Amino acid sequence: MAMRGWWRPSAVVVAVLAAVCASGPERSEAARTVSGLGPLPADRYDSTSKDYERSQRASALLVRQCMAGRGHPDYPLDPRYPTDPIVAAAVSTDYGVLDLAAARRWGYGWDPEKSLMPRPKGRRMTDAEYADLPACSAETNRRLMRGIDLQKDWPYAGQRAVEVDKAVKRDPRLRAAFEVWSRCVADQGFTRYPDPVAAYADGAWQRASNGNTLQTQRERATAVADVTCKRRHHTAELWHAVRARNQAADIAQHRDRYAAGLRALRTYRANIAAVLRQLG
Repeated sequence: MAMRGWWRPSAVVVAVLAAVCASGPERSEAARTVSGLGPLPADRYDSTSKDYERSQRASALLVRQCMAGRGHPDYPLDPRYPTDPIVAAAVSTDYGVLDLAAARRWGYGWDPEKSLMPRPKGRRMTDAEYADLPACSAETNRRLMRGIDLQKDWPYAGQRAVEVDKAVKRDPRLRAAFEVWSRCVADQGFTRYPDPVAAYADGAWQRASNGNTLQTQRERATAVADVTCKRRHHTAELWHAVRARNQAADIAQHRDRYAAGLRALRTYRANIAAVLRQLG
């Protein structure tokens, strides 16, 4: 999943999509976690978690500077909103659940005692500050996106990712792999899902407003069967191989446009670096 879609500079973050695209070619051992899979060809054209962290810091500094200019000299770097937003989260990978221990304990959800998103450390902003925040956020976005074609170059990698994923889903090798995985899960007494994404998204898990599931015995057992079958049949590895092949072909076919998108990303990184040097 392209990271470019899950964040924008100085936006109010109310959702975290922790989906790291990864994998490597055929391996002797089935993938245990995302970190053990490796990069994909399109990764270099997409923003990273480090980009996100730096953008959040730069955005906070610019917003604070703007707010001071609007009569709020003590506006905090990391304020809470007047009312706390509902935080929704999806904690799967692009290949569904891969960690067997997590599947056994939490099914398709996560530990409800653990926060998936750090809480603001500053005070709650006042109503007057909140009223001025949209203007300062817009000003911050303009500063960080300076010199970037927002209509053509900036969204290009994300747009191509959508098209490439459509081609991946149609790939005969992957469809055959999903059929093998599906039959494996069904043979263990569970629903015959068309693919691992359908298993993760099954409405039977009754996700709450924050995205977490009920973690019933059935859900956890299904998740275990899901992961077990992925490991047994190397589903994630083959899935990656198909994604990598399609991405590489798309990059070769549209090399100039991808290069323009990469220049836009580098400009954005340079804008962030300039703000951090100036405001610290």
